[in-house]
Amino acid sequence: MVDAALIKECSDPGLKPAIVEQFIDRAGAPDPLEVTVRSGNRVVLVPRPKTAEEALALIRDNLGRNTVRVGITQYPAGLGIMEAGQLKPDLVDACENIRMGTALFAKVYRIVTKWYGNPTERQVLPQVFDDAIIAWQTGYFEGTAVFRADDPGNVKLAQPEPVRRDGAGTQAGLSEDEAKSETPAEASGSDPNKAGIRIDLSGIGAKR
Repeated sequence: MVDAALIKECSDPGLKPAIVEQFIDRAGAPDPLEVTVRSGNRVVLVPRPKTAEEALALIRDNLGRNTVRVGITQYPAGLGIMEAGQLKPDLVDACENIRMGTALFAKVYRIVTKWYGNPTERQVLPQVFDDAIIAWQTGYFEGTAVFRADDPGNVKLAQPEPVRRDGAGTQAGLSEDEAKSETPAEASGSDPNKAGIRIDLSGIGAKR
């Protein structure tokens, strides 16, 4: 469990602490040095880093070949990185990872909320949040690459009731948008079966 004081101090001001706690609980990791590497839907077994330097080295070794998520928020390590030398230690700093991760998740949540028409009905809000979590895990929502999409801006984010975990893990491990972002030469919309990095888009639209 991530310390509540750390969440309050470091998380994006656009998200209420309760939302951040749910986000980290469902999509994050307790260890700031946690590095998750996937090839398609398959988890690649890697040694658990013991230091920030080891974690960054592990990320560098896998960028461009696999999908890499890192830290408490499981931030997409390759987002905006053109080469491994651009990696910063911020990725494995607990506070900075929460700051970056919650800011990016807030944008994803706004994209999903806007798509739903900014709903206020209590029975709809858990579904909106659930879809935002899946969008974070997969990198996509309704065919939109959410990490690279424009921020819709002023969208009021409602706080859902505590969400059920049923089926929460079914989409985990499909975070493929990051892999796409790590190959900037790829044209958007190209056939993923012909791409250098194989991209599984089966999770798109799984929850409508």
